[in-house]
Amino acid sequence: MLVKICGAASAEDVASLDRAGADLVGLWHGVPGGRSELTLRQLTLLAESVHRTERMRPVLVTFLGDAGALRAATAAAGVRWIQLHGYQPPGLVRALKADSDLTVVKVLHLGPDTRAERSLIPAYERAGTDLFLLDTAAGDGRIGSTGQPADGAAALGIADRLARPFLLAGGISADNREDYRAVVDHPLFLGIDVDTAARGLDGRLSADRITAVRRGWRAADGPGATG
Repeated sequence: MLVKICGAASAEDVASLDRAGADLVGLWHGVPGGRSELTLRQLTLLAESVHRTERMRPVLVTFLGDAGALRAATAAAGVRWIQLHGYQPPGLVRALKADSDLTVVKVLHLGPDTRAERSLIPAYERAGTDLFLLDTAAGDGRIGSTGQPADGAAALGIADRLARPFLLAGGISADNREDYRAVVDHPLFLGIDVDTAARGLDGRLSADRITAVRRGWRAADGPGATG
């Protein structure tokens, strides 16, 4: 099971994630107003820090919809994973996959007004999406790092429509794995994406909290799942 932690903003954050055993590090670029937004220079420096670790991989998390700008950013930072966290169309996925070896993660939002997005799942898959991320859309329209728990039944309903693996996000904590047992047991479940529960009271990423989440979600996978 993969553990992705979103919103790293400093070398200290990267070190905390490494100590805690994270697999993927979400780096925000092109997230207007985001608390962890990075300039292209900052993105490049943090991606270098992630690459120096033994196991972790950086993921560009973005709301941008311009393929040229995204290709330039991933090339400059040496990032091979990109998470499209807005409502970008399947055509953007196709453009990104056309002439690159990028791994494209497309977010699908869980909420009452996302039926149109769900109808595009086959098109996203045909365009080359490698995996999906199921995340909660807040009632006020906010998306990403809302801290609001995902609806397990809604997530399972979307998972059953997928032909690609998926990550689960939305209020993930160290002690709520059992709330999502049916989702975790789905054959396409690949891992979790965490932000709010990975932070201490000061708002910074905490190695202790990340370790607790990782252990809580991997505990039932058996003794070989402690990495």
